[in-house]
Amino acid sequence: MGDRTHAHTGAAGRAATADGPASLRNVVLVGHSGSGKTTLVEALALTAGALNRAGRVEDGTTVSDHDEIEQRRRRSVQLSLVPVEWDGCKINLLDTPGYADFVGELRAGLRAADAALFVVSAAQEADAVAGATRAVWEECAAVGMPRAIVVTHLDTARTSFDGMTRICGRIFGHDDPDAVLPLYLPVQGPEGPDGHAPLTGLTGLLTQRVFDYSSGERREVPPSGDQEGPLQEARNRLIEGIIAESEDETLMDHYLGGGEVTLTTLTDDLERAVARGSFHPVLTAAPAAEGARQGIGTVELLDLITRGFPSPAERALPAVTTPDGAPRPAPVCDPAAPLLAEVVRTSSDPYVGRVSLVRVFSGTLRPDDTVHVCGHGLTEPGGGAPPCHETDVRVGALSSPFGSQQRPLERCVAGDLASVSKLGGAETGDTLAVNGEPLLMEPWTMPDPLLPLAVRAHGKADEDRLSQGLARLVAEDPTMRLEQNQDTHQVVLWCMGEAHAEVALERLRSRYGVQVDAEPHRVPLRETFASRALGRGRNVKQSGGHGQYAICEIEVEPLPPGAGIEFVDKVVGGSVPRQFIASVEKGVRAQAARGVAAGHPLVDVRVTLLDGKSHSVDSSDAAFQTAGALALREAAAETRVQLLEPVAEVGVLVPDDYVGAVMSDLAGRRGRVVGTEQASGERTLVRAEVPEIEIGRYTVDLRSLTHGTGRFDRAYARHEPMPPQLADRIREASENTAKVS
Repeated sequence: MGDRTHAHTGAAGRAATADGPASLRNVVLVGHSGSGKTTLVEALALTAGALNRAGRVEDGTTVSDHDEIEQRRRRSVQLSLVPVEWDGCKINLLDTPGYADFVGELRAGLRAADAALFVVSAAQEADAVAGATRAVWEECAAVGMPRAIVVTHLDTARTSFDGMTRICGRIFGHDDPDAVLPLYLPVQGPEGPDGHAPLTGLTGLLTQRVFDYSSGERREVPPSGDQEGPLQEARNRLIEGIIAESEDETLMDHYLGGGEVTLTTLTDDLERAVARGSFHPVLTAAPAAEGARQGIGTVELLDLITRGFPSPAERALPAVTTPDGAPRPAPVCDPAAPLLAEVVRTSSDPYVGRVSLVRVFSGTLRPDDTVHVCGHGLTEPGGGAPPCHETDVRVGALSSPFGSQQRPLERCVAGDLASVSKLGGAETGDTLAVNGEPLLMEPWTMPDPLLPLAVRAHGKADEDRLSQGLARLVAEDPTMRLEQNQDTHQVVLWCMGEAHAEVALERLRSRYGVQVDAEPHRVPLRETFASRALGRGRNVKQSGGHGQYAICEIEVEPLPPGAGIEFVDKVVGGSVPRQFIASVEKGVRAQAARGVAAGHPLVDVRVTLLDGKSHSVDSSDAAFQTAGALALREAAAETRVQLLEPVAEVGVLVPDDYVGAVMSDLAGRRGRVVGTEQASGERTLVRAEVPEIEIGRYTVDLRSLTHGTGRFDRAYARHEPMPPQLADRIREASENTAKVS
């Protein structure tokens, strides 16, 4: 990671290739929306020679010109792969969306990568940085993934590299702030009248070499005298931080005793500490000026990736089992080993069809190979695993995506990534293995989508295409769940947030040609009797010919929650013939399913048949079904019918600073806090019971309330009586709807 001058080793228009894992680096870029991840990827691609000086690929597109929805929204909504070559290595840059709604794309990038670059904007507030990235940082730390930090937008008014470095040390290095330190200090020009101070160069703290970019080229210049004080202080702290991570326990004593530590020793120890994920260097970068061949800091960043980040062979691979759960030997990242790969992302191309982004963990994948696809998808909400599915599939064409291009590949070796077209019914999370040897890789989890979006076909022509379009949409996006609610008769897409829902609707229209309308989501309410009531059903119609004759008398009384519908026969003397007792019960249960007050299913009551009358000719099964339904409706008119609403058990995990605000907000939603637990990282888990009707948009509201730092889960608990005033409004709305229809 020394300061070197490079000629680019890539070539625009040619697919980057790797002979083996040692010459591969898989790096995911993580950061808040607007932090500059895509701009940084383009700057790195330009420096590596994968783009021309205009920042274009040979077809005229940039690396981000691949999705019309992203162009309209000016925001990344999906994972993109940009492979470049640098210093003999192929680097797969995985650009992830920064907006929280698209966390599924982020998780896919984390699964495919071996190291992470956390991109933070100097123009963003500390809360934004913490809220968007701290949870991901801790997730990477849990698996020992190496991480570095890149500070962008230093040329924005009133920004400070030192200030942002301190923020990063506090947020990311709260256990060890000396493990988050800069490798380079920025050199900035004079501040203009608008408060902007342009970034003109970098000073390497270890080598004390200064590189100036003001002329459009990277050239070494002598350090200025006013830099010596801050430079020496930062350099001493960096050296001490590196030595603290050294495997040579005598090195610190040697250094503190005044001994000299060579640059080679420091560089080697730094690279080892970065590779094992115990030291996290901070760098800065800026895109190239117009006409320039290199962005500021991009050479240094590419050097860090190739020399400090580990190759796929240096990372532990996920555990592997047989489909029935029997453990298998740990796989090795070797191109000559048996094939083991995973679908990390699934997309749809209007011309090619389904395209799978595959990470090869072991072996080599080639076009026209026959592989065994085995999977249970990703873990379902609540941690359960869906049923396993298996099939043999012939691999289609392999390609390397770059912008709107798909560059053909002859093979994909262990550690590399490739797009595979027409991979049968393979889903995200499925494992590819040698034909005849089915294997399953340890699944990765996805967050539970918690924002409901009820949709209906816009017109008759859309009804036929709706189910197919929704099925494809959910197959592509594992953070989206499709529900056909039998109680409310709504088709519900569960999404991660509002932006996620809007993108889903756009994709249905533009990609699958399905026009849909969104409608208010309805929670499944229930009805029950508040007290005992009697009802008489009289169905007597004789207008010539065969008539109808059925009379029944019932008693309805409430039961404890969860009891359902209980039917009891207490008829004596044969007033209702035995063959029609079941008819009365059938009519009662059918009416209960339709509801007796506001059109919601009736539950938790005992219906007792007491008496009735019949006719030898005009009585029938249908007549007594109708009489039973009429009796239940009459009984409902004689007492108060309670509306029952579903209540969810909610767990809200938030930083300690937001506990009070969250508990107050839950109380305003008629929630009952049942307890709190201290969690790791100065966070608290608040457990509460909240009516589901009050938390339809809670995923959006919680994000706003906690600046993106809070998350929650929910599970159905039970149905409870709804407050009378709210129940009356719902009944009134139901009556008005019935009148209109």
